[in-house]
Amino acid sequence: MRYWTNELWRLGYLAGGFSLIGGLLGYLGWGLALGLSLYLFVHLKHLKSLYTWLITNPHEEPPPGDGVWGDLLDRLYRYQKGQRQAQERLRSILNRIQESSEAMRDGLVMLDNHGDMEWWNSAAEQLVGLKASHDRGQHITNYLRDPVFIDYFNRLAYREPLTLQSPLSDNLTLQISITLFGDNERLVMLRDVTRLYRLEEMRRDFVANVSHELRTPLTVLAGYLETYSDYADDLPPRWQRGLGQMQSQTDRMQHLVEDLLTLSRLETDELSDNGRCIDMSALLGHIRDDAEGLSQGRHTFSIEADASLSLRGEEQELRSAISNLVFNAVRYTPEDCHITLRWKADDQGLLVEVEDDGDGIDPVHLPRLTERFYRIDKGRSTATGGTGLGLAIVKHVLIRHQGHLEIDSHPGEGARFRCHFPDERACQASAPQASSALAQ
Repeated sequence: MRYWTNELWRLGYLAGGFSLIGGLLGYLGWGLALGLSLYLFVHLKHLKSLYTWLITNPHEEPPPGDGVWGDLLDRLYRYQKGQRQAQERLRSILNRIQESSEAMRDGLVMLDNHGDMEWWNSAAEQLVGLKASHDRGQHITNYLRDPVFIDYFNRLAYREPLTLQSPLSDNLTLQISITLFGDNERLVMLRDVTRLYRLEEMRRDFVANVSHELRTPLTVLAGYLETYSDYADDLPPRWQRGLGQMQSQTDRMQHLVEDLLTLSRLETDELSDNGRCIDMSALLGHIRDDAEGLSQGRHTFSIEADASLSLRGEEQELRSAISNLVFNAVRYTPEDCHITLRWKADDQGLLVEVEDDGDGIDPVHLPRLTERFYRIDKGRSTATGGTGLGLAIVKHVLIRHQGHLEIDSHPGEGARFRCHFPDERACQASAPQASSALAQ
């Protein structure tokens, strides 16, 4: 404000002084015009200096000036200095980020909002063979052409990471995670999980082989125990009790082996893309009937199903998954509880829901419920005949059908298990298929 006041005084001095001189000489108007012209000339001179500085060397110090121009140029200099310092700080941060990214063993690839590759670290070059000379600006699906990755990339559902072989070598297994940020931009993380993948394969092979080898001796034991049980009345009471315990534990071991074999098959076999169109309303009816037999009148059941909706998939697998959820509700809820089975469409696609009004589950257990052999109450699970594999089977069945499981429960508020399927799994069941489902 002070500079503007001084500038007004300067204008007044020039205009008044030249007007006075012009008036004394008899040219008042010319004197005023000369004073204003001189004032304008000074401003144009400063403006030219500023323009020349901005065009030729804006990174150098601004030219000197006086009055309001001096204040303006001084403020520009301070702003320029602050911007330069901010740029140096940002450059230093970016350098540290790049150095830390280069030190990572995991590959990082930054994509723009079109999916074109903008930047990557050296680990990405080693894992997938990217070259800055010709790959920068290319769309990532032009380089990672696996149909599984293309489908994963386009669906924008990055809840779970994707595991696939590196384009460099079939012996290199990568885990790919994608994170959305900014204006639909993406950060792709590539991790070498070859060792973990091989260990997982060894574990699966071991479990499958051991389960298969146990199947035969258990079948023999069950057969002999069933034969001996026909003559149980002729045995002493102590032997009768031991025979009953052996039968119970043999049945439990057989169920465990069957569940392990089912898990191994789900992990190794590939699901057909087509499958069959399943009448889910009829399927839920069959599962409800089985659950009523297990409950023996201790629970009540209801079905809320949209008969116009059908699901494409493997019926036996889906029946196993949904049955596990319903049977768990029967086993782990008190008597007189109500269990509801739902089949409908929602904002995420298609939904199968199993809800009960039992004791509920502490939320601390929910993230681990789908782990193998995880039990909230080991004593209760053993007493009810659970193997700890039911929800793991549910999880793998849903993954094979491009779905996912959501669990919502709190103590005293019951539990709700939601099986979400994408809209692409919807289909129109024909009459023969519907009737065959009812006949099973």
